[in-house]
Amino acid sequence: MTQTRLPENQRDAINPLLEEDSEQFQWTKQWYPMAVVEFLDPSRPHPIQLLGKDLVLWRDGSGQWRCFEDACPHRLAPLSEGRVESDGTLMCAYHAWRFDASGNCVSIPQSLDPQTEAKHCSNPKSCAIAYPTQECQGLVWVWSESGSQAQMESQLRSPRIVPELEENSDRVVKLFWNIRDLSYGWDFFMENVSDPAHVPVSHHGIMGSRYKDAKYYDMPRLRKLSTQEGFAFEITPLSSTVEQAVHDFQPPCHMRIVSTFKDGGKLILVLYATPTRPGWCRHIGCQVLVKNQAGKNPPGLGFFALPMPAWLGHILASLFLHQDMVFLHYEEKILAKRRQGKWLDKVYTPNPQDKMVITFRHWLEKRADGGIPWDSGCNPNLPEAERDKQKLFDVWTTHTQQCKSCQDALKKINRLTVLAYVAAVVCFGLGIMVDARTLAVQAALGTVKPATSLLTVIPPAGFWWALGGAILLATAGYLLKKFSRLFYVYQFEHAHND
Repeated sequence: MTQTRLPENQRDAINPLLEEDSEQFQWTKQWYPMAVVEFLDPSRPHPIQLLGKDLVLWRDGSGQWRCFEDACPHRLAPLSEGRVESDGTLMCAYHAWRFDASGNCVSIPQSLDPQTEAKHCSNPKSCAIAYPTQECQGLVWVWSESGSQAQMESQLRSPRIVPELEENSDRVVKLFWNIRDLSYGWDFFMENVSDPAHVPVSHHGIMGSRYKDAKYYDMPRLRKLSTQEGFAFEITPLSSTVEQAVHDFQPPCHMRIVSTFKDGGKLILVLYATPTRPGWCRHIGCQVLVKNQAGKNPPGLGFFALPMPAWLGHILASLFLHQDMVFLHYEEKILAKRRQGKWLDKVYTPNPQDKMVITFRHWLEKRADGGIPWDSGCNPNLPEAERDKQKLFDVWTTHTQQCKSCQDALKKINRLTVLAYVAAVVCFGLGIMVDARTLAVQAALGTVKPATSLLTVIPPAGFWWALGGAILLATAGYLLKKFSRLFYVYQFEHAHND
């Protein structure tokens, strides 16, 4: 029997897997980024999901964000439908039980008397299940296990932060954080950002040209593969302005992409992905620009590096994210249907540009138990492919409704829209009044007959100015209304991206 010889790029990716022992990655003993602090509304609880668990984030009286299981111990009503009270406790809005920052029940108002209430509150069964949390670099991080043991273990491990943001240097510029729930799995997110070859093709018009920039390059391994620390690859050859380009996977949630320019500047793409439930992940990311010695900023990621408010960056991000989503959402479902064989047997990856993707898939299979260990209460099956593009490209439920910055901006845009339409009507009305007054004056002076219609007399300049203002204001209202649509849905097809 003849043994099939793997292509060189596949051997280069697989061989490092034999260099280390059989240690397995522990998914539940990790920190995961779950929210951006500045986009959270501290006056209410926020539902989140992590590894298939339903959780809730809320801010206590001391200003610290806390994470509980999203179920009141009384009757399992969701705490995310509750209230953050003025005393800094979380109230279940079903029967008004209250919980402190540690999850202890501090109030059961239906109790017979204070003594009975104290007795019930002291019972461990009355406590909410709390998960360790911390704030770091503007993000809320959640440890994926609960209990006293988890509290101790969480203190022994640090989140996958950005070292440059700890330097407090005026050469380091952090652009806005973006956050989005994506309708494809964590593994497909990491596979996608391990694959720079897709960038000028999928993101044609934003990050290059599918016709000019889809070129050959190699991806040599830069850092030895590790179960706990991941791996890194670099790209060669590079453009004339770039000294080095590195993709660095740091499990469980971080892909760090660094472009070092020949003038000394750096562009760091900080990409996080948290597995939330089967077929979904939560993406949080930003750009970090490191100026060169002369104080010059490096080029950023397309127009997303331009100065803009966070809310504008959030809704424009759909132009970029949906260009990948239209592939990855369906690709995941197609791969799941091909049940037989390993990942490498189901695809054809002959080029060296696929080395990092191959390495990632083998890391997942050999070092990380083959995939996410979803919570036992979670349905492990993938959802069906979404054929309704309005639902697939939904922005409201995957971002806007949980982002205070975007909600505030949307309210202002809606007010401006109404104001523009009202002002247009007022302008038009003033124009009619000016024209009518002019006709009346002319009739009184005998320069025009009273029966003369507007069709036979040229209106005065004031009428035309008012009419022009009305048209401009109505157009502005229409464009604002159309622009506000981006907060709800943004559909995309590559066939129309010329």
